[in-house]
Amino acid sequence: MKINTKVFGEIEISDDKVIMFQDGIIGFPDLKRFALLHDEDRGTDAGIRFLQSLDEPGFAMPVMNPLDVKPDYDPEVEDELLAAAGNVTPENLLVLVTVSIPSDLTRMSVNLQGPFIINVGENRGCQLILDSGNYPVKFPIYDIFQAGKEGA
Repeated sequence: MKINTKVFGEIEISDDKVIMFQDGIIGFPDLKRFALLHDEDRGTDAGIRFLQSLDEPGFAMPVMNPLDVKPDYDPEVEDELLAAAGNVTPENLLVLVTVSIPSDLTRMSVNLQGPFIINVGENRGCQLILDSGNYPVKFPIYDIFQAGKEGA
């Protein structure tokens, strides 16, 4: 399927890359079909990727693996909350969090409280709200990125 996106222009998405969020995502319950886009040269290790809506081509959300900025990220989640993502196992699990990129990049953050859980085997996902209080909505990441650049 071809879609004309606001951020990436016209792109081709194969049917096997469509991720279904049966309940939509938080704040956008009508957006149910997404594709995960990344820099082709860097592959899936691209750092920041985009969760592109196929229902609303103007909507793309920057996301990343929370372990890239918080290596001990391991929230406790009840199995029934994951039901919309299908049969999630450690082998087919992909966890992503949204990235907030304001004009002042030193205030860049990720939302560790509202992760996306994606079952890559079934191309199904859900978004959770963690209520443990252990993970903030705005976890600052600019200094972590800077330290990573200096170490490279």
